[in-house]
Amino acid sequence: MYYQPPSDEAIKKLLLETKTIAVVGLSPKPSRVSYSVSRIMQGFGYRIIPVRPGGGEILGEPVYENLETIESAVDIVNVFRASRFISDIVDDCIRQKRKAIWLQEGVIDDEAALRAQQNGLFIVMNRCIYKDHVHLIGHNTK
Repeated sequence: MYYQPPSDEAIKKLLLETKTIAVVGLSPKPSRVSYSVSRIMQGFGYRIIPVRPGGGEILGEPVYENLETIESAVDIVNVFRASRFISDIVDDCIRQKRKAIWLQEGVIDDEAALRAQQNGLFIVMNRCIYKDHVHLIGHNTK
């Protein structure tokens, strides 16, 4: 059995239903892709929850040390981390009964993605959430 990527229609539906995105690996540096993509998604109307060690604030939101410390609802866990970290992040999402995981472009772990699917999580791998939003929904805010 292999990871089966979701259809564009399923991804569009997920994006339209999403209100909150936890971004694992969100950098506080405006020059980083994680920052610019998250800022744009925030501009589209999504609430962005930064997840990274060190605390503080990014994009006007408090930073959470890890996914487990987030008490509010999260619709998508968007991951900007190296592929070697994905297995543990997927296990955290399975344990915490998260709804969806989005692995950004270049972030690939077929075994972890399959495990996520087998545990009922919606998972997108090796795709940019911003590019898919523009392609499937447009530049409009939600």
